[in-house]
Amino acid sequence: METMNQNQFNQELKQEKEAMVKNSASRSNNLTVKGLIVFIMVLLLQIPMLFIHSLVNERRYRESEVQEEVSSKWAGSQLVSGPIVMIPYKKDKIKNKAGEVIDYEKSSIYILPEELSINGKVEPHTRHRSIFDVTVYQADLNFSGFFQPVDWKTLNVSLSDLYLNEAQVFFGLSDFRGIEEQLKIKWNDKEYELISGSSFFTKMNGLVANIELTPDDLNTKQEFSMQLNVKGSNTLMFTPIGKTNHTQIFSPWTNPSFTGNFLPNNPADITESGFQANWKILYLNRNYPQIWKDRTYSLYDSEYGVKLLQSTDSYAKTERSVKYAILFVSLTFALYFFIEILQKRRVHPLQYILVGLALCIFYTLLLSFSEYINFNFAYLIAAAATVILIALYTASAFRKWTIGGAFGLVLGALYSFIFVLIQLQDRALLFGSIGLFVLLAIAMYSSRKIDWYQRNDVK
Repeated sequence: METMNQNQFNQELKQEKEAMVKNSASRSNNLTVKGLIVFIMVLLLQIPMLFIHSLVNERRYRESEVQEEVSSKWAGSQLVSGPIVMIPYKKDKIKNKAGEVIDYEKSSIYILPEELSINGKVEPHTRHRSIFDVTVYQADLNFSGFFQPVDWKTLNVSLSDLYLNEAQVFFGLSDFRGIEEQLKIKWNDKEYELISGSSFFTKMNGLVANIELTPDDLNTKQEFSMQLNVKGSNTLMFTPIGKTNHTQIFSPWTNPSFTGNFLPNNPADITESGFQANWKILYLNRNYPQIWKDRTYSLYDSEYGVKLLQSTDSYAKTERSVKYAILFVSLTFALYFFIEILQKRRVHPLQYILVGLALCIFYTLLLSFSEYINFNFAYLIAAAATVILIALYTASAFRKWTIGGAFGLVLGALYSFIFVLIQLQDRALLFGSIGLFVLLAIAMYSSRKIDWYQRNDVK
């Protein structure tokens, strides 16, 4: 009898152990399936993130449209070039059938100044259109310099072949809408009005003035000066047509970008009250000569100048934050998954989706608020609203306020980390990599005691 009871007890114990093993395997399989579901949900949430990224680009495109609209009524980016002297000459003889010279084919000689100095002040203005701000400027520019006598023998041109009475001086400007008053150039002791209609410049509108030259003028230094008050938007550029070029620009704008083929010789002086930049460029730094004939050269490959950047580009920062969305969602869901395992409380996939949608709404809040207020404040408001919402929901899901509060603190730390990465443009990769390594180390350390196969239930 005792033997039968012992056998029955052993059989029941064996069946109980087998049931525990099956339950453990079932729970392990459930964890695996749940992990795969969480991973799939992370991927699916990238679909609304793509729409948010498209929305950011749409708003940025709208801003560009507004800038173009304002520029079309004010004036666009300005490229200034000149002055350049043109003197026609007799190139080839035109003969009749009898061999008599009846006329001459004309061509042109182009002469660039020996020295060109540009001194100017750029006064920025902000124009408001809808919810957007557009930066325009008014530039007060002073041009001065001189032309050296030309060695005509090097050009194989005789002085008697020059049409000095048809000499002209050219001046190029991108957008004539920026001209605020009649332009005059002072040549030695005389002033000449510049009129539109020159075809010398292919990418700029041309201004031209007829000047009076005598044979004696060709052997003496010719001085010039000119005052140009011009409006423009975004960018102000110049071409270094002088053999030696000195350019000095002042502006109260505090966020300049020096662009083109030449940077200022010394680091520009940029302070809270504005900037000052100086360029010195030699003719050896460009790819066209000081004097030529019978052909054309491109002056635009050597342009240089300054661009007035917006102090805060909220769309660029929002776009950068969206790029970290997959990282943010992955870390949040992983943390949720760990809490679910440690607390031994199931969280429905729909609850994961709701948390993920709250993370997506953060970017729309950030985008909309940053169009009206400073980006940093917009980020603070959007992040605080999202953290509070998810923390309260987490406390309700796990029925513990301590878990909700701890989750909110971790989520706030993640938002702070992403904010720092957004501000660090050049070092974002370095600090981002270090931050990810630290987060991975914390995750590995925190999960080291998790019994993923539920083996502790089996004795």
